[in-house]
Amino acid sequence: MNIKLIGDVSSVISGLSQLQKELRFTISEEGVPLIIEKQDQVKLSVSYEAGEGKIMYRDQVHFFRAFSLFLDKLKRKQSSFRIEEEPQFSTIGPMFDLSRNAVLKIDSFKDMIRKLAIMGLNSAMLYMEDTYEIQNEPYFGYMRGRYSQAELKELDDYADQYGIELIPCIQTLAHLEEFLKWSAVAHYKDTRGALLLENEDTYSLIENMITSVTAPFRSNRIHIGMDEAEELGRGVFLNKNGYKPRFELMATHLERVLEIVEKHGLEAMMWSDMFLKLASTSGDQYSASTEIPEYIIEQTPKNVQLMYWQYNATDKSHYTEILKKHKAFGRTPAFAGGIWVWNTFATNYGLSLQATTAALSACKEEGVKDVYVTLWGDDGYENNPFNALLGLQLYAEHAYSVEVNMEKFRDRVKFCTGLEEDFFMLLNALDTPPGVEENNKEQTNPSKFLLWQDPLLGLFDKHIEGYNVQNYYERLSLEIKSIRNHGETLDYLFDVPEKLSTVLSLKADVGIRIKKAYDEKDIKGLNRLAEEELPEISARLEDLRMAHRNQWFKINKPFGWEVIDIRYGGLKNRIDTTVARINDFVEERIEHIEELEQERLYFVPGVEESTSLGWCSYYYRIASPNVFFHVLPIY
Repeated sequence: MNIKLIGDVSSVISGLSQLQKELRFTISEEGVPLIIEKQDQVKLSVSYEAGEGKIMYRDQVHFFRAFSLFLDKLKRKQSSFRIEEEPQFSTIGPMFDLSRNAVLKIDSFKDMIRKLAIMGLNSAMLYMEDTYEIQNEPYFGYMRGRYSQAELKELDDYADQYGIELIPCIQTLAHLEEFLKWSAVAHYKDTRGALLLENEDTYSLIENMITSVTAPFRSNRIHIGMDEAEELGRGVFLNKNGYKPRFELMATHLERVLEIVEKHGLEAMMWSDMFLKLASTSGDQYSASTEIPEYIIEQTPKNVQLMYWQYNATDKSHYTEILKKHKAFGRTPAFAGGIWVWNTFATNYGLSLQATTAALSACKEEGVKDVYVTLWGDDGYENNPFNALLGLQLYAEHAYSVEVNMEKFRDRVKFCTGLEEDFFMLLNALDTPPGVEENNKEQTNPSKFLLWQDPLLGLFDKHIEGYNVQNYYERLSLEIKSIRNHGETLDYLFDVPEKLSTVLSLKADVGIRIKKAYDEKDIKGLNRLAEEELPEISARLEDLRMAHRNQWFKINKPFGWEVIDIRYGGLKNRIDTTVARINDFVEERIEHIEELEQERLYFVPGVEESTSLGWCSYYYRIASPNVFFHVLPIY
């Protein structure tokens, strides 16, 4: 499709040129006339009548959303149309987790930025615990794929042409395990993940962090973290200085950090959970029953924006209550929701989409202006942020309407990603085999634990007894295969889910079948498992590994893949050992297979009474009940 641009296009022509191939249009004097007019009012409009189009916009990113709406309508052969949208938030966009091994390559990050632009999202946070370069700290992000300042500047320049603000999001208190693990930096360390407070070396480091991470960005905003700091003051600090209340330590530390922030002309945001957790009698940071004491309100600095995060509540009233509690601090908080791509190969859209609508409806009613959506990558990021695009689209549609028109939402998903909504929902299906309610509200991750669990130990076998998971995953693999090869650029995202389903169609319940054959002394059945099924699982596993490796290297820097590679290698070796153990028993070299003599227990007691198959966040717990590493004291 050819488009003729009319008006002042100097500020948008660079971004449009980058989108031509992706959106299949060309800029040409022979094209459909499109008048572009910048205005003062925030409402954007798109129209087409008598063969001529017009876009009126204020903010840069509004133009790119409007242009995508215009192009979509033209491609649908609509003879005339008029669309008006009013932005509901000042800032809205994703937070990319770049600290859990998967650091996006520059090219794939740019690909994501283009998609954010046509959706109309105007911001993105880069969550970097230690994956950015700072001077005189060679162990900071060492072998972790850290970004250089030049790379961050390149990303910021690229995002700026679309009117997207990139904001660094770092940690200045806890969640620094990957830096503090090095003996060379022990002088900064209180506990495994927390910095040593009341220590001038620490504040020199923090200033180095802040100046280094903000230098490449145009934005004067920085997120300073400070969430989940339960270990605060309980390690080296306690040994040196004795006990001090956590709130006192945190308030003093925050004041020092904010002095550094203000010194460099920056504006700070931080997670709010520690303030509410310290106020809560139950330890639940976001309990509706929590009353915030006056001393916490008085001693919380006014020059920092608090950010309320919540990922799994589906009741709008819950968000409303917690937002109102935040207002006791004298200002409206920012909000961060989540699209559940973490701790699983699946994307939990059943929960994420419901939680999104509940949360953002409450945010609109309570006047929240800054909204983000987290894409965490806990436990090595077996998933990827592109699998969250359906959820990001829902955030975008909420950003431009009081209530979302679901038909329009589905159309926008198709246009902005090239994929149908139903295709993305197949990712959700990876974690909803028999035994799981469709919306997965109780949260279960069988795509992870059924893959990584040991075939001979079967720690989760009890969870799937009586459920036909084998047939489920076989059907799912065929269903995913049926949507493949549509020529869309994101088709590659379904290679891992397809091959994972193929693996699970044999492996998911293989432990149950091995133990059953052993208990019944079914030698013929054990032979078949050892000679046919287990080798076939191993072969399918190798296909999955290759697909996963190809996907990783397409999207991410290489650092961190070794962790996933080791997991695949470990599982293949355990399959080999399982075959050897069965053969030793069948050929009477051993009298028993001790692993199969053990009673199978529930990994999560009580799961049999739920609409979930259980949850485990950590590979090392799934793979073995034995010691992977010895956890030393926190200091």
